[in-house]
Amino acid sequence: MPPLDPRTTIGHLHLKVSDLDRAIAFYGGVLGFELTQRHGDEAAFLSAGGYHHHIGLNTWASRGGNPPPPGTTGLFHAAILYPDRPALADALRRLLNAGHPLEGAADHGVSEAIYLSDPDGNGLELYRDRAESQWPRNTDGTLEMGTLPLDLNALLAEVPNQPA
Repeated sequence: MPPLDPRTTIGHLHLKVSDLDRAIAFYGGVLGFELTQRHGDEAAFLSAGGYHHHIGLNTWASRGGNPPPPGTTGLFHAAILYPDRPALADALRRLLNAGHPLEGAADHGVSEAIYLSDPDGNGLELYRDRAESQWPRNTDGTLEMGTLPLDLNALLAEVPNQPA
């Protein structure tokens, strides 16, 4: 079988949440996505830059529910790609200003990432990719990704000068 067309992307994230207002407050208020549509207390759609939606949230089968217990299958994390390092720095600033806990941060060589969970326990990776020309490679040309500490203070130094 031939490989998948390289122009293929993953479109949007749709999450079951237990409290729609709390989820909107996190994805909209903390991370900065804009609310594009809301269907009462059952569903909401948020985006960046006016797109119809990057994130869907619903309580159809999860209102008041609990996160899945450890040791069960399901989503490990969803990854939100930021366009550049200053935008990722702004995301970190927003999280810290909101007092939202981080679960980790890493420099993978090809990308820099911040790891956390949303208020419903859904794992999130906020990351930015490096240019492909900067990706670490072995002598045979294959990728040499790793997990090194990410200097959060150096990242914060790149926050754009704009209000939260």
